Amino acid sequence: MSCCDQPGLQPVEQALDTLLSSAQAITETEIIPVAQALGRVLSEDQLSTVDVPPADNSAMDGFVFNSVAPTENQHITLPISQRIPAGVAPQPLQPGSAARIFTGAEVPIGADTVVMQENCEWTDDKVTVLVAPKTGDNIRPQGQDIQSGSIIISRGHRIKPQDMGLLASVGIAEVPVYRKLKVAILSTGDELIEPGTELQPGQIYNSNRYTLAGQMNALGFDYLDLGIVPDDLEATEQALRKAANEADCIVTSGGVSVGEEDHVKACVEKLGGIDLWKLAIKPGKPLAFGNVLGTPFLGLPGNPAAVFVTCAIVARPYLLKTQGANDILPTPIQVTANFDRPKPAKRQEYLRAKLTLDENGEACAELAGNQSSGVLSTASVGNGFAIHPLGDTIKKGDPTQFLLFSDLLF
Repeated sequence: MSCCDQPGLQPVEQALDTLLSSAQAITETEIIPVAQALGRVLSEDQLSTVDVPPADNSAMDGFVFNSVAPTENQHITLPISQRIPAGVAPQPLQPGSAARIFTGAEVPIGADTVVMQENCEWTDDKVTVLVAPKTGDNIRPQGQDIQSGSIIISRGHRIKPQDMGLLASVGIAEVPVYRKLKVAILSTGDELIEPGTELQPGQIYNSNRYTLAGQMNALGFDYLDLGIVPDDLEATEQALRKAANEADCIVTSGGVSVGEEDHVKACVEKLGGIDLWKLAIKPGKPLAFGNVLGTPFLGLPGNPAAVFVTCAIVARPYLLKTQGANDILPTPIQVTANFDRPKPAKRQEYLRAKLTLDENGEACAELAGNQSSGVLSTASVGNGFAIHPLGDTIKKGDPTQFLLFSDLLF
């Protein structure tokens, strides 16, 4: 029986379609300095008002001249008429002369070719070109990188470090961005205590709070940390009401299964509704999506590895779309499996794995260790997920789709 045949157990792709089709992007914006824009989402297209480079410039330290003067396979000696460092506007080139020029310096009117200094011999007043140049050699033409009036970064783009440099390169000092998404996070479970406290029998440290806080930070969101909520119906309802009133989205860990002490699902159904429950994903089957008093709700499982997987694979794209971002789904790369894995039963697996190079220098994935939903250490040992689709047996040497953590944690 496939996952599609099992009532309530939705394939990951179908669940993502459901979530993304319902996501409503925030509309409030603000203007911030480019220096503070890392990870923020642009709310308007950014256009250049200048050409980059603004004028033809030299790609080399060397000498610039008009290529009509030298002839092929013949050394030529020219007088040096000026010296042109970067940042200085040159004079028009005197006919029949060359100019000393440096990388990034503007090419003077009347010149069309630069020869690198390694191919020249020169004194203070003359230069001999030792190789036959081609017209246009070593010149970066005006507007080669960016043309005035062109869109350099589109609305909905999440700004990366190189984007900050690109914006600055055309003189943009401030950018309009969507305000930061605010996500309420909370963990449920009487067994949970905070790090720094001595464990008592039956207790475990709350890792999910910190995994989720780290993932929200990495994605550039603000988050409201509601801490640990006890396994109590009234306390759970109070926490969810607070989250709904103060945040744009709610992400919880634990309490969405079917146990007698799992109160989150019941409270969500009372205060709003559940649109999706149980995914064909391993780890992470007990995942709920709905709303609390109109605020979107994502209920993740309680096991630590399942929280990490479902937040990265399911919650991340939904939250990014709500933030106004366009590029929300990661692109897997194809690598070679360096492991054997039997056909998964009913759920697509996201295996914590490590991308390495085999003896031939080819990319391959090997399992990072125990794949139990309670084992978080393999998420730290690994650097990505090897995707194990339903219906497939993986044998060593088979092609496998791989998602890098670096693409899932930004």
